[in-house]
Amino acid sequence: MTPSEIRTAVRTLQAQGHSLREISRLLALSRNTVRRILRAPDRPVTEGTACDEATLATVKARFEQARGNVVRVRELLAEDGLEVSYSTLTRWVREADLRGPPRRAGEYQFVPGQEMQHDTSPHRVRFMPADKPLTVQCAGLVLAYSRRLFIQYYPRFTRFEAKAFLLEAARFMAGVCPVCVIDNTSVLRAAGAGADAVVAPEMAAFARTLGFRFRAHRVGNPERKGRIERPFAYVETNFLAGRDFADFDDLNRQAVDWCRNVANRKPKQALGMSPDAAYLIERPHLMPLPDALPPVYELLERVVDLYGYVSV
Repeated sequence: MTPSEIRTAVRTLQAQGHSLREISRLLALSRNTVRRILRAPDRPVTEGTACDEATLATVKARFEQARGNVVRVRELLAEDGLEVSYSTLTRWVREADLRGPPRRAGEYQFVPGQEMQHDTSPHRVRFMPADKPLTVQCAGLVLAYSRRLFIQYYPRFTRFEAKAFLLEAARFMAGVCPVCVIDNTSVLRAAGAGADAVVAPEMAAFARTLGFRFRAHRVGNPERKGRIERPFAYVETNFLAGRDFADFDDLNRQAVDWCRNVANRKPKQALGMSPDAAYLIERPHLMPLPDALPPVYELLERVVDLYGYVSV
């Protein structure tokens, strides 16, 4: 029996004239437990109480007012004079399907050489000897099939840094996949979003020279590039934890060493092997890099006057 059924049974037997000893024997409860149940006041709403239509209407109104926060809903109901336990309230919310159906969950499957994913994340890094935390941008790229990871850090992340990073990532992977999935960042995108995103011409040309193209995922769907989303937390808790860095050169040098010797050598349960082992399967399917790699430069617009002077 549930706790509410036990309390009801104890009180029913007492009302029928049974002694404390008989109640204890019939329900296989200790006498102290029976005494405690009998001494406790009746609850206005018990765990097994059904929710009538009037109460449900109030719960729905308060649920909408509290924006789905059940703890706050319980407080608002208490202000209305309705005392209800948290477990009962969550059961009512669940039975009334107030939260709606759960979000679909699953995992994308990729074949070797099908896709790579790129994203950035702000991280707090301490540089010695100042030992002051500084917010820097961690750029990451991962091969979707083998999950081989490459990261680098930059004080900012503009299209210039994006080109430098993508070139280093392509060298690290010794090839590229034909598609690189990104979010809807303005660093790489000129207009639109999702399937209608227009990649900035200079970034599209740079990617085309390396042999791939960008594809932006749907807005509000970060799971589409979950292969690169999840490693950022691992980077913060494993790579950054307990390490000292002199400058950005030292930081990025250690980041590459960590990718080679830690992140990509650690076996992953989903793969059944390490990313490096899976990379051996994927590498023959990657598109080779061109003999002449594209130059990395920052495109700036300047006005030249009639006398040949440039305004910077």
